Amino acid sequence: MVNNQSNSSNPRVDYEYRRKKNADEMRMQVVTFTLMIFFTVVAFVAVAAGFSEWFIVPFILLLACIQVAFQLYYFMHMSHKGHEAPSFFLWSAIVIAFVTVLAFVTVVWI
Repeated sequence: MVNNQSNSSNPRVDYEYRRKKNADEMRMQVVTFTLMIFFTVVAFVAVAAGFSEWFIVPFILLLACIQVAFQLYYFMHMSHKGHEAPSFFLWSAIVIAFVTVLAFVTVVWI
């Protein structure tokens, strides 16, 4: 996302810039919310269709990971400038949690 700021001395231009930027951001949040609802419906349909659980479990986990990324990136505003440090620590925690769960699952399977 490009962060072009209007620094004009005209308050009307600044107002129009903020209004356009807010409208663009709201549009992206609505699109993301719609996609998340669609992914949820797809997960329910996959379960209702009676697919094998070897397909359903990884498929639902994949959809859940995509929805977590949407939540972090759009609804928690991690895409905005100035959120690099919190974003780094959040993604680091996700990676550490994934590796920990993978390690425990691997130890149990052996």
